Amino acid sequence: MTVIGFLPRLALVGLIVIAGDLVGRALGTLVGYSQIGEWFGVLAAVVTLLLIDTLRIRRLMQWLREKHPGEAPRSSGYWGDLAYLIERALRKRDRAIAQERLQLQQFLSAIEASPNGVLMLDAHDHMTWCNRMAADHFALDPQRDLQQRITNLVRYPSFVSYLQAGQFKEPLQLASSRGLGTLSVIVRPYGDGLRLVLTQDVTERERAEGMRRDFVANVSHEIRTPLTVLSGFIETMSSLPLSEAERRRVLVLMGHQTERMLGLVSDLLTLAQLEGSPRPGADRWLDLAPLLKRVEADANALSGGRHLIQVEADMSIQLAGIEAELLSAISNLLSNAVRYTPDGGEIELSWRRLPEGSGQICVQDSGPGIAKEHWPRLTERFYRVDGSRSRDTGGTGLGLSIVKHVMQRHGGELQVFSEVGKGSRFSLLLPPARVRDNAAGDGL
Repeated sequence: MTVIGFLPRLALVGLIVIAGDLVGRALGTLVGYSQIGEWFGVLAAVVTLLLIDTLRIRRLMQWLREKHPGEAPRSSGYWGDLAYLIERALRKRDRAIAQERLQLQQFLSAIEASPNGVLMLDAHDHMTWCNRMAADHFALDPQRDLQQRITNLVRYPSFVSYLQAGQFKEPLQLASSRGLGTLSVIVRPYGDGLRLVLTQDVTERERAEGMRRDFVANVSHEIRTPLTVLSGFIETMSSLPLSEAERRRVLVLMGHQTERMLGLVSDLLTLAQLEGSPRPGADRWLDLAPLLKRVEADANALSGGRHLIQVEADMSIQLAGIEAELLSAISNLLSNAVRYTPDGGEIELSWRRLPEGSGQICVQDSGPGIAKEHWPRLTERFYRVDGSRSRDTGGTGLGLSIVKHVMQRHGGELQVFSEVGKGSRFSLLLPPARVRDNAAGDGL
């Protein structure tokens, strides 16, 4: 390309020199100076080449100043080759920049979709970028707060001290900006003095950990009490001479404490099974009437004739679910009514089909009732309105928690209404998809 590109340029120079020489000779004849033609030819060639090169350079510079729209100026020779090479290099650079921008956008979009907060700081702790989750955690504006010093935006003293200390081995725990939870903050240095602030909402984890601690403490407390009683009775029987009547009395009390521990363990296993089992399907149908009759028989045995128990059952209704779980839920409600209703009180177990197709199993008693402030916590494990009274009646504090889990697994809910001095009403609400008439079921 170098030799081929040089020949046309050399031929152009020769033509210009010859033309200039002819014009110069004519002028020299007129002025009487013959050598002026040679000088004029050379000067004309140089000036012409300069003008051509200047024009080409100007066109190329104008194309570059205009941020190279379209193709580069086309011309022959070296200037054309130079324009083509520049254009190719610029197009390659533009493609590389576009690709990097696309990758950066995809990377930032991935971070934006993260459930954790990500915040970038420069060497002077100015915020250069943050995703929406970090903005929500710290109550920031991702656009307005850019290039602001992070310690002017997040004013927690513990966070400022943590950032200034530069010791980031352990995460920092602090309250969220709205005071509704707990944040875990981790800072990671990178690059030349840059820092990455990672935030995670650990409210649910902290709550679950607190529930686990409370659960272990409650179980330990519930088991320790009957174990202490049993230990005392065993020591009494082994160290003191007891009459046959006293011995039988001690054995009966020991049996009661053993039954209490067995009931507690049984309820704990039931809860574990409910939490770890898949949700029951809506294709296993069972008749409601026999289920309520079984619950009624157990309640009468527990009451021993001390209460008036009435059951109203629709013989034509079927429910979809697991029989053992539904039986446990209804039985827990009815046994609670028996335990907490004074002798001579009335207890009613009834079924009602609601207008929208759902079903309601209701247990209503004439007991002492429950104050409204206790309603939200009744389904918590081991929560008791009156702890000593619950233990005296043989309750484990897990019954309503089991009922709630059974209803959640069947797509229903537990509803509570009570008035102090006028009794309580506990209702199991089942969705329409789990309720049908027996006649319709026989035809399927």
